[in-house]
Amino acid sequence: MGSAGAYFRSIITPYFFFINVNFAAEFNSTNHIQYMHKSTITIDVLLDANKVPEQINWKATDSSAETAQKSKAMAIAFWDGADKTAMRIDLWTKDMMVDEMADFYYQMMMGMADTFNRATHQQEMTDNMKQFARSFFEQFRQIQIKENK
Repeated sequence: MGSAGAYFRSIITPYFFFINVNFAAEFNSTNHIQYMHKSTITIDVLLDANKVPEQINWKATDSSAETAQKSKAMAIAFWDGADKTAMRIDLWTKDMMVDEMADFYYQMMMGMADTFNRATHQQEMTDNMKQFARSFFEQFRQIQIKENK
C-alpha cells in the first residue's frame, strides 16, 4: 500500500472503523440559514489482523439503496481553507486488482476534471486534465500488455 494508506491505517482502531459525513445548509442572500437538510454518509471498513482493509461498505441517507453498498476502494479529500491544504483518505481492499485501480484512477481524474470545470469554467484546463487522464490510462494499458506477454 502507498504511504497515504499506511498512514491512515496507523491511526485507526484495529479491525473496524467508520466515518460519518454530514452535509449542511442552504443560505439566503444575506447569508442566513434558510433551510437545513442533514444528509449522512456512513463508511464502514473491516480490517484484517494487520489493519489492511478487507471490506469497505458505505450507505447514505439520501440514497435510494436500502442496504450498504460494497466497494473495493475509496478516495476522500477535504480542503482545509485555513491551512490551504488537502487532507486525503485513500483506502483499498486487498482484493482490488491492479487493472481495477488504474480504471478507478482514470475515472476519478475524469470526474475531477468535470468538477473543476463546473467550479471554474476553465474549459481549456479541463480538456488538459482529461487528456492527461486518457494518456495515463493508455500508458497503463500498454504496460500491462508488455508485462503479460
